[in-house]
Amino acid sequence: MTQDLFRQDAQLRECSATVTALSEAGVVLDRTVFYPLGGGQAGDSGWLVLADGRTLAIADTRKVKDEQGQATADIAHLPAPGQETLLAELQVGQALTARIDWARRHRPMRFHTSTHLLCHLVAQPVNGCSITADAARLDFHMTEPLDKDVLNAGLARLVAAALPVTVGAVSDAELDANPALVKSMSVQPPRGSGQVRTIHIAALPGSDQAVDLQPCGGTHVSNTAEIGTVVVTKIEKKSAQSRRVVLGFAA
Repeated sequence: MTQDLFRQDAQLRECSATVTALSEAGVVLDRTVFYPLGGGQAGDSGWLVLADGRTLAIADTRKVKDEQGQATADIAHLPAPGQETLLAELQVGQALTARIDWARRHRPMRFHTSTHLLCHLVAQPVNGCSITADAARLDFHMTEPLDKDVLNAGLARLVAAALPVTVGAVSDAELDANPALVKSMSVQPPRGSGQVRTIHIAALPGSDQAVDLQPCGGTHVSNTAEIGTVVVTKIEKKSAQSRRVVLGFAA
């Protein structure tokens, strides 16, 4: 299995690693800072840097699937087109450096944390999510209209409050006892290890209630101030019981 270093420290930009498998799925490493596509968040791109300084460009990152199509604990790094010659030189057991495209990664981190702020402002179940380097969206299961100006004011207030964002965990039993922690209707947190990873956004001054606490496997900034100026660019009625909120960064 690939050790997913990004789970505990999303600020890591590179790490030493060893090739454990080579296949059509991509390059599998024993450890990585690359986030694989999942939970609505796009996979990372970047480079695998060989000992002699040559670089293999990585276009995307995915979880390796088994014969039944189920995701495994291995993470595959997908080379960009035109890398065939260098790729052919790689060998299992080879040491290299895995380095993400930080400029691209940081944007989904900011967007993903912003979607948690939206969950606080809207407080309705989520039935769809997409987070890329260019935009983010959440689909809320609700019938009432949403006001763009109200949401933008709320986002600006939470970003300006500079609230700490931390990684934690709850046990399966704790999650079973408090199912309201799960905001998503379409994606359930992984079970089986006994612990479920959570993201916690601290309470506003004068409050003892966290702005957000929910299971999440994605990458996030460490403080809401790091998000910068994020705005609601569009609100759509997707169905009678669904309202889509699209986020972007102010120019």
